[in-house]
Amino acid sequence: MVQLGVFMGKKIYVGNLAFAVTNESLTDKFAEFGIVDSAKIVIDRENGRSKGFGFVEMSTDNEAMGAIASLDGKEWEGRQLKVSEARPQERRESRDSSADSRRSQSWRY
Repeated sequence: MVQLGVFMGKKIYVGNLAFAVTNESLTDKFAEFGIVDSAKIVIDRENGRSKGFGFVEMSTDNEAMGAIASLDGKEWEGRQLKVSEARPQERRESRDSSADSRRSQSWRY
């Protein structure tokens, strides 16, 4: 059972990023708080631009908690960061499933 308010992981969500932020600059920013295992800006598949958020994975829970406490709400590159523990990705329906369901509907005349 998961308890609310208990930090359960080392993966961090970083939102409201400036579009100029790169994986490297994100790594450098979080390296101030410990060892960064990975840092990834989420890129839009359609246009190849940043979606304005990303994820950082720290080597320990304590480093991750320190980074969250220090950076959440702080300004960086002209934007106020939103930094929190990453939540598991919610399961989404396939993009094709809605089209399949439309095709399977019987039409009445």
